[in-house]
Amino acid sequence: MPQRVAIVGIGQTRHTSRRPDVNDGELINEAVSAALADAQLTMKDIETVIIGNMEFFEGHHLNDAMLVDYTGARGKSGFKMNTGGTVGTMNVISGWYNVASGLFDTCLVIGWEKHDEAPTTSCITTITDPAIDRPYAVGALSGLAIISMNYMTRTGCKVEHAAMVRAQASENASRNPNAHVRDRLSVEDILKARMVVYPLNLYFLCPTSVGACATVLASEVKANKITKKPVWIKDHVTVHSDYSGALFTFPGETRETSHMVAGRKLFQRNHITKPIREIQVFEMYDPCAFVQMSWLEDFGICGEGEGWRLVEKGVTAREGEFPVCPSGGVLCTNAIGDSGTLRVAEAALQIRGDAGEHQVTRDVKTALASGYGGSYWTDLLLLSKTLD
Repeated sequence: MPQRVAIVGIGQTRHTSRRPDVNDGELINEAVSAALADAQLTMKDIETVIIGNMEFFEGHHLNDAMLVDYTGARGKSGFKMNTGGTVGTMNVISGWYNVASGLFDTCLVIGWEKHDEAPTTSCITTITDPAIDRPYAVGALSGLAIISMNYMTRTGCKVEHAAMVRAQASENASRNPNAHVRDRLSVEDILKARMVVYPLNLYFLCPTSVGACATVLASEVKANKITKKPVWIKDHVTVHSDYSGALFTFPGETRETSHMVAGRKLFQRNHITKPIREIQVFEMYDPCAFVQMSWLEDFGICGEGEGWRLVEKGVTAREGEFPVCPSGGVLCTNAIGDSGTLRVAEAALQIRGDAGEHQVTRDVKTALASGYGGSYWTDLLLLSKTLD
């Protein structure tokens, strides 16, 4: 049996569009220092270090080697992760394997991105479409726009519902001192924003953020000695797919996404039959307002066409029956390399009751965190206050 693994320390930087006052390593060290302090440990207590980001965004190849004095990784085992949008959650999952395997009792997990160091968009937009064999100039926007149009067509969702999602995210982020975009926005404000790619206006899309997040993982024996409030990584699932099943199904065909498979596997393995009742909060990787509603359905939280209705009824609000992204989510903070790590960290803070002003109003015993990236790569993690 694998060792059981808990999150025992959490640290993050404030997120913003630019941090000219620090270099990459100094930014990272802010989160590392905060996580170690939270766990009441020093770097000497850490046995292995996992770090990840979208390294070509900053223009540094294998940057883990140049950052060892800031991460504390000098002379220690470890991995450098780079899997696209899921890199943050893959950091945590890789750390889980390192501890669960019995190789190590403590692991430091770091996700980060310093988007102000290089023109990130030039990397994203130089993709090639395999169908027509020519460069595309819109990067991730094309996929998100298609997902959004698909969802409206299938379910009757309206643009106003996406604006409700974004207004809810802005309210949550305004309570989170580490979030990037913290302006309180009304539905009317959001609908007036300039169009980027229909139906996505500027507020429906995530920002480009600078920041870092670190977590300390520990084995069961160590965790119970380190903290009275361990958050257990009870299970996790990783699923890969492509866009065809999600975007390009024809009438009569079955729509299947990596989110659907991940949710089905995770809930079946953990005997969860009514996730909206058995799980108290979901920190979802939500890169645009429409996908939050669509992916609630894909993950199996609710039935098809019910996602936008949950938003309309206030179910997904911070004080609702099933809060989604009470931190403000990726919609308000997106330092890509730390976005997934941040989802796990924020879900753990909710379980600990340490989320401050953006703490949800219900007692949280179980939480979900997800990562998303590439051509439908899904990570889904189940966190718990107890080992039961």
